[in-house]
Amino acid sequence: MTINRRDLLGYGAAAIGAATLGLPRAAKAADELTIAYNVNLPSWDPTTGPSAVNPTIQGLYQSVFDQMIGQKPDLSFTPGLLTEWGWNDDRTKVMMTVRDGVKWHDGSPFTPEDVVWSLTRAGDEKTGNPIQFVWKNVNNFKIDGNKITGDVVQFDPVYFKWMSFLTGYFLPKAYYEKVGAEGFEKAPIGTGPYMVDKFERNAFLRLKANPHYWGTKPAFENVTIKFVTDAASRVAEIESGSSQVTLEIPYEEYDRLIKKGGLAGSIKNVSDIGMIFFNNKDAMLDKNVRQAAVMAVDKELLVKRLLRGYGQPIDTLETPEYTAFDPSIKVEHNPDKAKELLAASGYSTKKPAKFTIQTTKGFKPKDYEMVQAIVGMWRKVGIEAEIEVYEIAKHYELRAAHKLAPAAFYNWGNSIGDPTTSTGFAMFGPSPHSSWKTDDLDAKIGPLWGEKDEAKRIAGWKAVDKYIAEQAYVLPLIQYAQPIVHSKKVNVVQHVSGALLPALMTPA
Repeated sequence: MTINRRDLLGYGAAAIGAATLGLPRAAKAADELTIAYNVNLPSWDPTTGPSAVNPTIQGLYQSVFDQMIGQKPDLSFTPGLLTEWGWNDDRTKVMMTVRDGVKWHDGSPFTPEDVVWSLTRAGDEKTGNPIQFVWKNVNNFKIDGNKITGDVVQFDPVYFKWMSFLTGYFLPKAYYEKVGAEGFEKAPIGTGPYMVDKFERNAFLRLKANPHYWGTKPAFENVTIKFVTDAASRVAEIESGSSQVTLEIPYEEYDRLIKKGGLAGSIKNVSDIGMIFFNNKDAMLDKNVRQAAVMAVDKELLVKRLLRGYGQPIDTLETPEYTAFDPSIKVEHNPDKAKELLAASGYSTKKPAKFTIQTTKGFKPKDYEMVQAIVGMWRKVGIEAEIEVYEIAKHYELRAAHKLAPAAFYNWGNSIGDPTTSTGFAMFGPSPHSSWKTDDLDAKIGPLWGEKDEAKRIAGWKAVDKYIAEQAYVLPLIQYAQPIVHSKKVNVVQHVSGALLPALMTPA
């Protein structure tokens, strides 16, 4: 047995709502913290439904639930609720060691039975885990003390990596079976550093420190997280002192608040990328249109002008931190060539190719403005795109039903840096997270899922990335730099996954 143990609304309305609900307009004590968050929390089950695969709310989930295997702020793996994990020599079994002495928020013990129940539930397609196709690859779990073994149905090289990523959480078997899904939504419990004190959907979440947490006790006893989806309102929250921490604000506001606003902050490249999904329908069925749409976009200009130099242009769905990043894959910015390609398909500035592009507005810094700029670049070469704004929850709904527009902006997270979780799930037709679904691409991706030779697997994914770039099946844009602004009375540790974790914050 070989075991891997690795370090594996407007501001006014928000203010009125805070007063009405009894939320603090500013911190009242050294052990209280208020955060203005950029997205709502739709569901409390981190393992089912569209919310489970939204990277932006993982920081909320990780505050209440521990992941199976943890990740440090630099994305290196570290023991979580599992302290050891690995495969046997021929990759037919998995082995896991469960952490001793952990308690659920209701005081009951965390047990290996919770682990087996959670993994079995995750692999059952009836329970609605969007990553079920990963978890189903191991079953027939057996418990011996705090040791667990399982049989490999189909080898998945990233099975353990997923334990640090989306849906990689254990839930309480006895409690969940007692209260059911509806009861769990009303009163969720985990083993994480914070417990849910009060939750008002679309308004706020109040957390209190877990008194018997197995890890490092949080520095802030009470944390209030306001759901402030409007970027300008988040700026007002932090500038007025109503919140002590916020994130994902416009970069010019970040610069202003740090330089002249008397606030502190940090900004670094994270594992999120900005991309535009292409859907295999309408105008996007024409390769010339797709290639023209990609070549017409000046990514360097977007970063320089709109993002004030923050972030990194990319040409594949891999960033330099990902294991399958290939710097040799380049897609040129060439508006003249884009015009020639469109002309070959009968399009021009006088007779443009037409389609809809969907985008969020204020979810990520300059998301809407970036799409506006791209639409302007397209117009110059002979593409007329109509912008449709949607909430991020609507994106997930449409994507799952394969009903996105021919082009749709999205930010894709991949905190484990594996190509299966970037190129793979975004582009493989059978994946519920893909938009492009064609047999030629599926035939290239399919064999890579279970490839046991790691060098061959990564080389295979690089070849897939090259093919996707040649066919223009997706429009990668940038690797994001995440702006976080906070009071000088608070220390914030930025996590490269993009998760904003109050458990890592301390009084300055």
